[in-house]
Amino acid sequence: MADLSPNAAPATVKSAMRTLDIIEYVVSRGRPLVAQEIASALGIPVSSLSYLLGTLVERQYLTRDGRRYSAGPGLERLQAHVPAFSLAETVGPLVRTLRIQLNETISFFVRRGWEVESLVTETSEHALRYAVATGRHAPLHGFSAGKALLAAMPDEELNRYFAETDRVPFTATTIVEEGALRAEIARIRESGIAHTREEHTPGIYGIGRAASIDGVVVGAFSFAIPFVRFDAEIERRATELLIRTTDLLAIS
Repeated sequence: MADLSPNAAPATVKSAMRTLDIIEYVVSRGRPLVAQEIASALGIPVSSLSYLLGTLVERQYLTRDGRRYSAGPGLERLQAHVPAFSLAETVGPLVRTLRIQLNETISFFVRRGWEVESLVTETSEHALRYAVATGRHAPLHGFSAGKALLAAMPDEELNRYFAETDRVPFTATTIVEEGALRAEIARIRESGIAHTREEHTPGIYGIGRAASIDGVVVGAFSFAIPFVRFDAEIERRATELLIRTTDLLAIS
């Protein structure tokens, strides 16, 4: 659906959001990280990142060993026991960064049976934008994230999907016929990138890519871009950002 209300975040919270994103990202990765990797994952200029890292080390929220940063003992002051990060907490900083870098609505979807569920979403700040409600469920075949997850399935599971589902069209361009959808899945397996062209919502182009952690597919990132802004350049940038982000998440 189109959301025409302005929703820009106050500029004064930018450094605070970056600081929290750094802490969440370093803790969620569970291993020492170099500054360049943090900067690349979160889209923070290295010049700005150095000051933030220095402050976090000084306050002992991070520790530094040579060029690598890890979670520090200062985090224990915040709570007695730090639980393992949930998947939503792990991908949250990456979703926010993708939205900032492209300023288009970006979501992380997980699979629930033969549907996808929006786990984390960040909405574009453009006046004309597509909004995705957190927790929303939709059939796999209608979203680029769903297609990416279909392409990541083993063939045996994919065969079961086709045997057990009745795929309904949402628009005139929704791909529902088994042969056509299998051909689409084959293309996604070759490129690693899934597309939807007004297949769920008129006027919206989707670009998605499956994401893995420790070799296990955990979900998929997906941009939703209005056709009025979609062109070859934004497709290239979105594709590059999805590949870089999923590659970073896959590093154990």
